[in-house]
Amino acid sequence: MPARHPSLWRNRDFNVFWLGQALSVLGGSISLLALPLLVLDATGSVVQMGLITVVTGVTGIATGMFAGHLVDRTDRRRLMIACDLVRGLLLGAVPLIWLAGPRIWVLYVLTALVTALKTLFDVAYVTAVPKLVRAEDLTAANGRLMGTFAVGTLCGPAAAGFIAAGVGADWALGVDGVTFLVSAASLRWVAFGRDGAAGTPAARLRACESGKLREMFVVGFRFLWTHPVLRPLTVLLTLLTFVTMGATDLLVFRVREELGQDAATVGYVIAVSGLGVVGAAFAAGPLRRTFGFGACWLGSVAMIGAAVAGTGISRSLPVIAVLAAVFMFGTTLGGVCSMTLRQEVTPDPLLGRVTSAFWTVHNASGPVGAAALTVLAARHGVPAVSVAAGVFCLLIVGAGLLTPLRGSRIAAAPDRGAVAGSAAPDQVSRPRRPRR
Repeated sequence: MPARHPSLWRNRDFNVFWLGQALSVLGGSISLLALPLLVLDATGSVVQMGLITVVTGVTGIATGMFAGHLVDRTDRRRLMIACDLVRGLLLGAVPLIWLAGPRIWVLYVLTALVTALKTLFDVAYVTAVPKLVRAEDLTAANGRLMGTFAVGTLCGPAAAGFIAAGVGADWALGVDGVTFLVSAASLRWVAFGRDGAAGTPAARLRACESGKLREMFVVGFRFLWTHPVLRPLTVLLTLLTFVTMGATDLLVFRVREELGQDAATVGYVIAVSGLGVVGAAFAAGPLRRTFGFGACWLGSVAMIGAAVAGTGISRSLPVIAVLAAVFMFGTTLGGVCSMTLRQEVTPDPLLGRVTSAFWTVHNASGPVGAAALTVLAARHGVPAVSVAAGVFCLLIVGAGLLTPLRGSRIAAAPDRGAVAGSAAPDQVSRPRRPRR
């Protein structure tokens, strides 16, 4: 194996990027709880919470159809800065609008706009990381970024609970807006694409212009479909998203309405779940080296299923908090492994479109699942729906054992800068130590 980078602490561009996103993630974790609380306070309906989640999913899918194409054609840093600035202004306006009274339609419009910008930013974010660190440091860098997400998950919901209980959930969204402005400022100090012309906007533009417009949109899907591991991963993750996109809504409704707890308590429960993200951020690299990608990802789905079922049937807040942490551990472990895999096996000129296609496909089932779960929860209660969702997750694990995911250990792409069409997807290799 190549020698490990002396320390990511010495990588100035990555560390500025990392610290700027740390604050942004903290704000995003505040909104994760503040938005459903704001909807619940205004309407008292779990169905309305589910509809907001549906808007999030549908907008993400629609934006994903062109996000990768846009990211691969434009300056990624400028695009990320623009997305942060606009999101900051939109969320910062919420408490001012709410001074005139709750307007639920504003939340629907805001959710759609912010989600579209988030999708563009996230695709650019994934494609930017490989340009900031060496290939052998990808897992470590992604783990560190996920660790930052963990800190936000720990602190953000608790902060959201206090802010919502004190001055209202609308002001919590305003705080998130400020963090986006800080993130935009930090990105001005980061330089991407230092490792050659293959990663420059001009090179990506030439690669995109080499084919027809239709090919620009389908090439990401084609890459996913022809890869022996990305194909079953995408299919199974699509099924998993059906039962997990509405999981936060079910948890908030369970604790707030069915168990009769206040907003601060909901914040504590979700904050404790951040411990699972912390654990997974540190464990992802060693676990993947030891067990391989497939075992880690399928194991994460099993943990998610057990946690979803247990959260719905338990009436003990400590038990619910622990199970929420298990859920986040599984989600984070699976996310780190799948993101690193895509970064390793995808040529740089295709990475934006492959990431966009991957998210578009597997998120397509999310809005339908969120709507179905919340409607069923309103009729039959959270416990029955959660148990059914948990069983469904275990069936996904069983299906995965029948695919190449079962024993896959993936080798990194030998030339990430290769143009589309000249680099075939990596095949499943014999068991070996995966590169970090």
